[in-house]
Amino acid sequence: MIRNVEVAIIGGGPAGLAAAVECYEQGVKDVVIVERDFRLGGILQQCIHNGFGLHMFKEELTGPEYAQRYIDKVEAYGIEALTDTMVLEITPDKLIYAINPRLGLVMLQAKAIILCTGCRERTRHNLKIPGTRPAGVYTAGMVQRLTNLEGYIPGREIVILGSGDIGLIMARRLKFEGATIKGVYELMPYSTGLQRNIRQCLEDFDIPLHFNHTVVNIHGRDRLQGVTVARVDDCRCVIPGSEEYIPCDTLLLSVGLIPENEVASGAGVALDTVTNGPVVDASRQTNVPGIFAAGNTLHVHDLVDFVSEEGAIAARGVVRYLRGEQAAETVPVRPGNGVRYIVPHTVDTKIESELYFRPTGVYRDGVLQLKAGNDVILKKKFIRLTPGEMERVMLDNKVLKKIGGRELQLECVV
Repeated sequence: MIRNVEVAIIGGGPAGLAAAVECYEQGVKDVVIVERDFRLGGILQQCIHNGFGLHMFKEELTGPEYAQRYIDKVEAYGIEALTDTMVLEITPDKLIYAINPRLGLVMLQAKAIILCTGCRERTRHNLKIPGTRPAGVYTAGMVQRLTNLEGYIPGREIVILGSGDIGLIMARRLKFEGATIKGVYELMPYSTGLQRNIRQCLEDFDIPLHFNHTVVNIHGRDRLQGVTVARVDDCRCVIPGSEEYIPCDTLLLSVGLIPENEVASGAGVALDTVTNGPVVDASRQTNVPGIFAAGNTLHVHDLVDFVSEEGAIAARGVVRYLRGEQAAETVPVRPGNGVRYIVPHTVDTKIESELYFRPTGVYRDGVLQLKAGNDVILKKKFIRLTPGEMERVMLDNKVLKKIGGRELQLECVV
């Protein structure tokens, strides 16, 4: 039997929770959250470290505490959450097929859908690291779940490949549990994690960080015995003769995240080849009318506060869509020199919004320029930009009036 709902939110993590709360507070109360885990909160439930909520709540919280703030609101508002429910398919006309062990096949016909499906981690097979296949090779998020939720330590002699935030945090966490961190090895000449995590998780605990290094071989049959690391050149090719064998029993991979968009693709949602997330407008609506996206399913965020903020933006877009309000005038936004990607991909010239972007490399003491056609309509000085930290540019009414229907381009000038 098909059930009709106004808004279906796929994913009960920070983006989905914030979107549900915002929909309710904007007056749309027929909202259903569909979550595949047996509880709400998403990845936050295993992030027991602090550092969350500084932007959203003006105080420092742990991951579970941050999630609980929104879960409490969801429960107080009486918003329905279908947990332990896996979405199988979404059709272009917004019919959702899902399965639940208690309810069986669940079919929801929604007027609008917000995709908040988050990310998955890159694995060894995504990197094509040669060698045997012993036990002891884990992704950082898996180690975090084992350690923080299940109470297991994966090993005692640990090498970390990649400098993503989860890997940095787990380096500190495993050191607390008595493990020896042999080193963190990063392929790029810069960290892909936040600078505060470099300082607080590595430098404060004397954990070495090696740039321009990667793992080129894995050794061991039943259990990992060691890895071979090597330096790479500017083209990220291994430098012959730089190989070094490091004995260890665990290799932890923190090599990036991939937005989960399989069900989005099935619904006909167009994806950005750089972010691997949907192409969206300023309201976070995709090319399929009535289907919106927010959070890490759209592009990878550094801070959960921005994930929640984007969930609320998508919710407000849904409310306008349900009321039949259309964008007055939209213009495309494209990345220029030094900018890797920009979200959203178009902006409404009548609604204030923010551009989220990441640079292509490390830049110091320069200027961000927003151009409309050939005219520079906004300049913003910066001290340092790095790919490991997402940046934002505000488009207020003063800037919007200067666009004049022309295509926008954001670039770094050093």
